[in-house]
Amino acid sequence: MVNFKNTRNPVLPLEYHIPDSEAHMMPDGRLYIYGSYDDRADAFCSEKYYVVSTADMENWTLHDVSLTGGQIPWFNNPDAPKYPGIDWSHPTPFIIKMMERDAAEGVDIKEQFEKKEEQEKPPLLFAPDCIEKDGKYYLYFCMPDDSEGVAVSDNPEGPFTNPVQLPCGGIDPAIFIDDDGQAYYYWGQLFSHCVKLNKNMVSFDETAIIDNLVTESEHFFHEGSSIRKINGMYYYVYADMERGKPTSLGYSVSKSPEGPFTYKGIIIDNDGCDPASWNNHGSIECVNGQWYVFYHRCSRGVQQYRRLCIEPITINPDGSINEVKMTSQGIGQPFAPDEKIMGYQACGVKGGCYIGVDNVYKEKLMNISVGDEAVFRYIKSGQEWSSISITYAGSGKIRVIFIDSKNASHQIEAGTVFVPDANAKIQTISSAINAPAGEYELVLVFEESDELEVFEISLQ
Repeated sequence: MVNFKNTRNPVLPLEYHIPDSEAHMMPDGRLYIYGSYDDRADAFCSEKYYVVSTADMENWTLHDVSLTGGQIPWFNNPDAPKYPGIDWSHPTPFIIKMMERDAAEGVDIKEQFEKKEEQEKPPLLFAPDCIEKDGKYYLYFCMPDDSEGVAVSDNPEGPFTNPVQLPCGGIDPAIFIDDDGQAYYYWGQLFSHCVKLNKNMVSFDETAIIDNLVTESEHFFHEGSSIRKINGMYYYVYADMERGKPTSLGYSVSKSPEGPFTYKGIIIDNDGCDPASWNNHGSIECVNGQWYVFYHRCSRGVQQYRRLCIEPITINPDGSINEVKMTSQGIGQPFAPDEKIMGYQACGVKGGCYIGVDNVYKEKLMNISVGDEAVFRYIKSGQEWSSISITYAGSGKIRVIFIDSKNASHQIEAGTVFVPDANAKIQTISSAINAPAGEYELVLVFEESDELEVFEISLQ
């Protein structure tokens, strides 16, 4: 168990990467976050789950391992139900795009998929969801053999035991209990499915499954189902393909948990969090009257090592949700003068730079080339901004730009920092800048770089 305090993005201690975040307020009044766990660069997820909880969105507990893939007795059973998968005779728009891209590079995507299916699979635990009913906590999970299951605990943080296999195949389960006590189970990729659970929460009638509840063609659905009920309407949140790849969390709404659902738009897009940004998966939840979106951002120049991030959102009177930007400040206030902003808290990058590992600071902004940019949202001061300090290694030249948080067309060239060679050591340099008081995005534009790396920043 690890206890820590934080209101910034990323939320967790840097060595813990929990993506696919399903956030739920539980009967004990705490918020619990369930997700998968990245610990390798060559595959999504791992063979274990952790649960994170908080009572106040500031003081957090990372609980002990709640379930492992080794506990699942049926894994790799050839008789396990399989997901229908890709119909190569009628591919979805996304699959067509992938086929065209790979064909131009001389790659047969169908052949790649078939070979991947033939490979031996480790007992990885993919994205889960959890819910409480009658004092028991039911953790729904999925694995790379297409199997899905549910394990049970007396506690919201687990450990979860006695896994039961469900009679369906696929990924990314979601669980929802309506006001009348009826539980609904959702899952799928490219096209989703829904079924009413039996009262025991661990079985359902296979003949009652509703297929194609939301689809890529109609709703831009990729994967990552998540269901909430708000003011009598049912919100289906998922990885959204509208912008060409599933970096967004989008949503559709319905008057019934069984649909039909109507597409409404995007809540957040993590494209630009890393050069390799690819997918998103998360949820929305109301905590003490404030709604939040829980999502992930990748790091280290790969699609993996995804990290938990949170932003406040607004549910408008008409039920719509405004799209929000990724931030460094997260659920806290904007960074204040003299407050440290860590290089790894960059919420957006352009070019080849990314957040990577460091022996001293644990993580840093690195792989910086000429023309790259890094964005930190937001900073705020009631006084004029007059100086910036940067802790760095390497050398280079950095242009400092302030962008008005309320008016992106209002940009201020605040100054330029000439970073001398640090002789392979970490050091700090201060430089004068000039910008009016206010709230801004801080943008660093790297005009010169010789192995330049950024560890932390502070402004006055």
